[in-house]
Amino acid sequence: MQVTTIGLDLAKNVFQVHGVTEVGEIVFNRSLRRAQMHRFFEGLPPCLVGIEACGTSHYWAREIATLGHEVRLIPPAYVKPYVKRGKSDAIDAAAICEAVTRPSMRFVAIKTPDQQAVLALHRVRDLIVRQRTQIVNMLRGVLAEFGIVVRQGAGHAIAFAKHCFEGVEQDLPDPARDIVTNLSHQLVALHRRVLWYGRQLNRAAPLDARVARLRTIPGVGPITASAIVASIGDGRQFSNGRSLAAWLGLTPLNRSSGGKERLGRISKMGDRYIRRLLVLGMTSRIKQIRHRPDQFDPWFSEILERKPAKLAAVAMANKTARIIRAVLTREQDYKVRTA
Repeated sequence: MQVTTIGLDLAKNVFQVHGVTEVGEIVFNRSLRRAQMHRFFEGLPPCLVGIEACGTSHYWAREIATLGHEVRLIPPAYVKPYVKRGKSDAIDAAAICEAVTRPSMRFVAIKTPDQQAVLALHRVRDLIVRQRTQIVNMLRGVLAEFGIVVRQGAGHAIAFAKHCFEGVEQDLPDPARDIVTNLSHQLVALHRRVLWYGRQLNRAAPLDARVARLRTIPGVGPITASAIVASIGDGRQFSNGRSLAAWLGLTPLNRSSGGKERLGRISKMGDRYIRRLLVLGMTSRIKQIRHRPDQFDPWFSEILERKPAKLAAVAMANKTARIIRAVLTREQDYKVRTA
């Protein structure tokens, strides 16, 4: 019996493969060690391989594809409905094998090593930014206990930390002064790391024409543009702009029934990192629109008149996501419509 479809459940060292024939008969459902993976797939005729889009999935998708197989990555949430009962590697592999053959299934584009390298920069930078925020909050909290108030914002805390290096004396007990000094050193070191990662992203941005096109969209900077390109590539896996906005979690939840349309808040079900970057970019853009509304798309000015600023920023991020998909697929720079 010739295998035509395989469901592969990934892990760190022990993998599970479930193979079926063209008519759905089970040929095997067995485990493999990491060292056996290449030899196993080399011995199979070209077939369809389904993998959950998870850690190391893009690496294994590229490796298996080089052996002549067609590999498709499936979002884990779309595999879950095909799990019959219980939870085991064998059951998961069978569910993946079933899901990959569905004609309406949606798949994840396989990322290149360059895309993953840029995404690694983004993820590590985001980690350092969160660590810096933790140190800022701790520093402000310790100082507040002694009546010293540092204004909100990382910039004010960093300025205070640099003053500590200059020998500015604070009215603090010796143990507390040592704590503040150590926190200040840690804060400045983390801030320098954030700047270093930012410079690396700025250097990588001009090397990709798609990033340059996205930067023509107001409110989309080099960091946001490179994160989008590293995540979705050319964006052709999305059928339209709304699909990209939904993937980012920027579309409203739909609870319609019985012919009555009920739309709720945004779903927040997609990539929270890119969603946050887009909303922050639109928040900064709102300040510019209020000063010079004649230089921006009338749609943005109109929504600011009708909605609160935060809600308008999310709506603008939704529209920007649709623009991003159009710019990527049409391979054209964005032109601002001012009338």
